Amino acid sequence: MKTVLVIGGGITGLSAMYYLQKENRERQLGLRLVLVEANDYLGGKIHTVTKDDLLMETGADSIVARNKNVLPFVKELNLEEEIVYNATGTSYIHTQNKLLEIPKDSIFGIPMTLEALFTSELLSTRGKLEALKDLFRTKSSFTRESSIGEFLEYYLGKEIVEKQIAPVLAGVYSGNIYSLTMGSTLPYLLEYKEKYGSIIRGLGKNKESFQSAANKKFISFKDGLSTIIDRLEKVLEDVSIRKGIAVTRINKEADQYKVQLSNGEEEVADMVVLSTPHNVTQHILRKDELNPVFSKLKNSSNITLYLSYDISDDELPKDGTGFIVAGDSDIVCNACTWTSRKWKHTSKNNQLLLRLFYKKTNPAYERLNSLTEEELIQEARKDIERSLGITSKPKSYEVTKWTNAMPVYSLEHKQAVEQLSQDLALLYPNVHLAGCSYYGVGIAACIANGEETAKKILHSIE
Repeated sequence: MKTVLVIGGGITGLSAMYYLQKENRERQLGLRLVLVEANDYLGGKIHTVTKDDLLMETGADSIVARNKNVLPFVKELNLEEEIVYNATGTSYIHTQNKLLEIPKDSIFGIPMTLEALFTSELLSTRGKLEALKDLFRTKSSFTRESSIGEFLEYYLGKEIVEKQIAPVLAGVYSGNIYSLTMGSTLPYLLEYKEKYGSIIRGLGKNKESFQSAANKKFISFKDGLSTIIDRLEKVLEDVSIRKGIAVTRINKEADQYKVQLSNGEEEVADMVVLSTPHNVTQHILRKDELNPVFSKLKNSSNITLYLSYDISDDELPKDGTGFIVAGDSDIVCNACTWTSRKWKHTSKNNQLLLRLFYKKTNPAYERLNSLTEEELIQEARKDIERSLGITSKPKSYEVTKWTNAMPVYSLEHKQAVEQLSQDLALLYPNVHLAGCSYYGVGIAACIANGEETAKKILHSIE
């Protein structure tokens, strides 16, 4: 009997186990399946907290619905009746000490029409005219490994990137857009530029597909995103799940691996999946020759903070779902989601629920990270007062710090992952890397990576 050991009980590790169990049953492979998770709960960055009839997501808050693997996976787990979709509305940028609307016909702040460009409140006339160079400027040297920031600035100009696009993209991808690749962000822009001769024209030609997807772009569940984690834990009946136990080291012995656990025990495995953050994986392997490659993989940090208020939704700007903060703002946070409006299921008694984000790229981050929870709440209250004019005392709050836990796909990322995979194949045959540190940060990408990892393992035993 061969043993497959998955280290890390986030969505990738759980998905890998789901597909391994499925094939193990159908093909009667006789695999012994073991999953080890350092935390006392499964889910990793997916974790729902319930407080005062409110649902608060300490990490990820939704799944992108349009990815082709998502709804079939949810259906297999019999969770279709639990699905909720996001409400849509206006998004804002807080700039010049006021909220200005991001043009509706835009994607990540990039205009999809000339009308969206010229009606933007965020740009000067000069900035709008500069963006028109996209209609005639050409350059063939940009690739999927090029900087998304350099690409957009070259074709659309510095002002629109700084004032309208960068705040949105940096908020989504947790990094400096000049250090993020096209491939890890918006690879389809390369195709549009080549096919239509213009980014704006290309987006406009495909506007209908973006808009139809936007109405039901994200999904969660009635009782929060942890629903999918709880269901996976329930259906993994053939898996030995060991929570609250960390892996301290992996030693190769002949064709197997002795996996040392923090409780002093040992697991012997034929195949291992390392679905852990890359810095944790590096510590587990403790292989000096891998350190230079691991050092090229980058993480970031952030603080997420919820505030709830016993006030009417009417106090928010009409039809809004949140704002992103520009560099010229007097607001300290990087973004604020109006959660109870975007996700109606999160506030059962119609309380106002707001979520603020403070990222490591924020100049004030180190100071904020040193504050107590009570001091952080005071900072957040100042941001809410300056942006929304709400001076009431919050009814409740929830603070979560993610320290060096958010992957950043830098320009070196793809090459580093490829090199690391090659090195592991030589040093640790049948040990597989998996998870958002390497193969995609969205939940849908993690589910797909879990399935792909299971396929690799199954292929190796055929």
